[in-house]
Amino acid sequence: MQVLTSVQREWIEFFNNKGQGPREIGRQIKRDHTVISRELKRNTKPGKKYSAITAQKLADLKAKKTNKRKLDKDRELHDYVVKKIKEGFSPDEVSGELKNFPTENLKGKTISYEAIYDYIYNGEGKWESLYQHLRKKHRKRKVQRSRKSRKIAIPERISIHLRPKVINERKRAGDWETDSVKFKKQKTSLSVQYERKLMLARIHKVKDGTSEETQTAISKSIESLPNELFKSLTWDNGKEGVCHTKIRDAYNIETYFCDPYSSWQKGGVENLNGLIREYLPRETNMDTITDEDIYRIQELLNNRPRKKLGYLTPNKALAAITNQLTGALNS
Repeated sequence: MQVLTSVQREWIEFFNNKGQGPREIGRQIKRDHTVISRELKRNTKPGKKYSAITAQKLADLKAKKTNKRKLDKDRELHDYVVKKIKEGFSPDEVSGELKNFPTENLKGKTISYEAIYDYIYNGEGKWESLYQHLRKKHRKRKVQRSRKSRKIAIPERISIHLRPKVINERKRAGDWETDSVKFKKQKTSLSVQYERKLMLARIHKVKDGTSEETQTAISKSIESLPNELFKSLTWDNGKEGVCHTKIRDAYNIETYFCDPYSSWQKGGVENLNGLIREYLPRETNMDTITDEDIYRIQELLNNRPRKKLGYLTPNKALAAITNQLTGALNS
């Protein structure tokens, strides 16, 4: 395709005003006469002369339209992505689910998570305020910073550096991390457990952050699953961890502790806490939140597709491994 420059359009206007036809103009500016003919026909209105300035503006506008974002050009794809973002999916989760489990009308269509972020922050998504549905709700993308924990004297504490390789590499199911989610000017908090391989969540409302309340919450998490799916539990150095020996002895599981001020060493539950904040910001009045509300949030998170699971949801990954365990016991 031969693209005309602004200078060539000025020459076309000049020679056209002198009465020269497309073939003569083409010879003058070294372009095929069919290109000149189309240019004049496309940009000359009845009763008016060809204008190089007007023609160039129209050409620039057309070029800009061809560079529209994928979500601007494809309405079905746009509606799917926006719907998922508003449901609380991250751009990466939307991209991965579309690629691996597309709906019938979107088969063969893909979009990268960066393209979704670009639409949200730089495209029409700005005016749709889609950033408000992202986990952090930032107007601009920001780097996540880790939260520090306080050092507490904990009896029979075993360092995370002595944790077996099989746990570190997520090669088996049943290895968990635990943490607490606090709220502004309130004793009520959440006890949160996260399974490292399945990315499964267990969340319980507790009336305060004592080790007794934490012990009760973790016991509920353990008892909600087959025994084979709770083998170890990794803690930070908060006061909740004082009860770890009771949990360890009651359920015959291993317990490990992060280094002081190194909550990133149990990054799975830290990331899960960030997802929970999407539903329950720090300012939430926990008196208005019921156990049923907490369970609903837990299952919303467990039904999100995860990249590390090949975009399966944690609940689907749990169902698959539970079926394997049942089959092994019945064989």
